Amino acid sequence: MSPRPVASLRDLAPGEVMAVEIDGHDIALVRDEDGAVHALEDRCSHDDIALSDGDVDGCTLECWKHGSQFDLTTGRPLQLPAVQPVTVYPVSVDDTTGEITVDVERTAP
Repeated sequence: MSPRPVASLRDLAPGEVMAVEIDGHDIALVRDEDGAVHALEDRCSHDDIALSDGDVDGCTLECWKHGSQFDLTTGRPLQLPAVQPVTVYPVSVDDTTGEITVDVERTAP
């Protein structure tokens, strides 16, 4: 299975997050404040809460319920109560069209 188109850059402003579903995977698609796009498992590892309902702060995504922050590039929690990372998926953006694609068959390094 190849990377799937999920959105366009025009649909996701810097500092915003949106929920997308790809082949049964719930993904939090995030554009950090510098404009880079990230894709993370849309589930806080602490309490099974949708991270897509959280807030973007720099290069982190904060869970709205208990305040755990996750690094957008690694998925690692940077603040308790979460201690387990969430999965990060590879993202690409077409420079010409702005189309965002995510590959749920691989995980980002």
